Amino acid sequence: MNNKDTKRITRLTAILTQLQTKRMITSTALAQKFDVSVRTIYRDIRVLEQAGVPISMEDGKGYSLMEGYRIPPVMFTENEANALITIEQVMLKNSDISLVRAYSDAVSKIKAVLKYATKDSVDLLANRIAVSPAIPNISPSNSLTLIQEALTAFKILDITYWSQHKDEKTNRKVEPFALYYTLQESWALIAYCHLRKDYRMFRLDRILSVRKLETDFIPHKLTLASYLKEKENKFMTPDT
Repeated sequence: MNNKDTKRITRLTAILTQLQTKRMITSTALAQKFDVSVRTIYRDIRVLEQAGVPISMEDGKGYSLMEGYRIPPVMFTENEANALITIEQVMLKNSDISLVRAYSDAVSKIKAVLKYATKDSVDLLANRIAVSPAIPNISPSNSLTLIQEALTAFKILDITYWSQHKDEKTNRKVEPFALYYTLQESWALIAYCHLRKDYRMFRLDRILSVRKLETDFIPHKLTLASYLKEKENKFMTPDT
């Protein structure tokens, strides 16, 4: 097998990974990612189809795998596994308990498909990495994963929030829009607040209770970049 064939097989495998991880991806995006022509991507897609991979194509949208089709577990290189283990050590210091738990569960599944030699290497590395907490005594939260679910499903949240500078508790119905990691190493929820009739930022460690309602809301037209730009100009603070 020559070098050209090896590169193509590697690219075909990588295209399969992209199709599995994304709901839809265009030929242009694939061509840019792998630094080849769109025509080359067309040929690669045909090869995959001929090999029995059920790929669907929608004009103007791109390619996707047939619903329910599963590709066997991907083998991680040692460098890729080391990167995940390194991030895991950082994640263990995160202030949100639900995120730490979900990430640890995901890494455990990844470790299950590693080769024995790679498992030994990542275990050694995990015991040789230490992360110093930049700011001690951060109040933990345990609501990030629930908020993520509501954000992607466009469900309204019912929260009880403590405003530190006002020293008061308020009940809010909010439409989750985005998540923001602050300089204080604390997660914050950016959401449209029905009480204030505007977008506000809520620190997760000050959300005393949170409940996901079955009430849908219309997806926001505002972009995260435009919100952050406006926040920077107005020097808005969390709570609100």
